[in-house]
Amino acid sequence: QVQLKESGGGSVQAGGSLKLSCTASGHSIARWCMGWFRQSPGKDLEKVADFDADGGKDYLDSVKGRFTITRDNAKNSVYLEMNSLEPDDTAVYYCAGDRISCLQARDKDHSDGNWGQGTQVTVSS
Repeated sequence: QVQLKESGGGSVQAGGSLKLSCTASGHSIARWCMGWFRQSPGKDLEKVADFDADGGKDYLDSVKGRFTITRDNAKNSVYLEMNSLEPDDTAVYYCAGDRISCLQARDKDHSDGNWGQGTQVTVSS
């Protein structure tokens, strides 16, 4: 069983930056599709970015140009660098991954894939 642990969340002012980290234990995630998801109060879970095993990346339109997903297979980790943060970015951010395919937000409800516990990001105006 793979365990994913997020860190790096916190509170920042609009325009600031944060870098989230997700470290996996129990199995290598080098060939997994890894992603970051977020959920704001009263809103549905949404995928922010993912990074497949072949190097392909995909981003939510609202974060393109501001967020960057990277991975370090030697550290069994994936990261989300967030710049020019906006109050609408406030959410609990989850790291998730799967060895077969990139996860979608609905997979969390079905307990598909592997998910971290989340880290809170709060952006004040």
